[in-house]
Amino acid sequence: MKKLFLAALFTVIAVFTAACGTSSSEEGENQVIKVGASPVPHAEILEEAKPLLKEKGYELEIVEFTDYVLPNKSLEEKEIDANYFQHIPYLESQKAEHGYDFVNAGGIHIEPIGVYSKKYKSLEELPEGATIIMSSSVADHGRMLSMLEEKGLIKLKDGVEKTEATIDDIAENPKNLQFKADIEAPFLTKAYENNEGDAILINGNFALDAGLDPSKDAIALESPKDNPYVNVIAVRSEDKDSEKIKALVEVLQSEEIKEFINSKYQGSVIPAAE
Repeated sequence: MKKLFLAALFTVIAVFTAACGTSSSEEGENQVIKVGASPVPHAEILEEAKPLLKEKGYELEIVEFTDYVLPNKSLEEKEIDANYFQHIPYLESQKAEHGYDFVNAGGIHIEPIGVYSKKYKSLEELPEGATIIMSSSVADHGRMLSMLEEKGLIKLKDGVEKTEATIDDIAENPKNLQFKADIEAPFLTKAYENNEGDAILINGNFALDAGLDPSKDAIALESPKDNPYVNVIAVRSEDKDSEKIKALVEVLQSEEIKEFINSKYQGSVIPAAE
């Protein structure tokens, strides 16, 4: 009887120990936040957030992506907990196209899109029939065309949803600008270096990644006022209320990170309103 009692006791202890070990392991795993991000400025901002998250008990692991497709696929496949690379209109278009069950967990920053030219120093200098190079991504066209409309170069058709506008939606084009949209966004900086076209519209992150300073090198910058193109933390819907996602967004929207963004990027990247 004594042997049976001891055997049973050891079994209970073993099961309890194993259960505690599993619980501890799972708890440790839950303290890691894995975020997919573009190298600049997203990964740089996340690096600055690491010690702040550490204070909250979380280890931040950054997975860098250099395209706009894999970060959402990786999030869908649960290889990462969140991604930080896309603005709201792009997120919504990807959800509609691929059926992703993602939500915006919080806006972090805006990257004003810029017009760059090696030939001209202002938009006013652009000649009749000037060639304007844009991204081949139709999701970017509404933003770029809205910027050109804001600057007075074109006018879009009445009633057109600005974020969804295309070249076909141009109603007025006084300078008869010619639009070329067959270059993928990451390669627009190469076209600029090769002096292609008369002016090139380049996304802020790609400009920064290529060593350009949008606030100094662009001949015109998109206005941040009422700008819908806020870069956000995207997560699976099931995780939107998780404590680690809340901690991640809280840190990225903190005054410390806002001050870092303003100091490092000098207007080329702007903190978003929460």
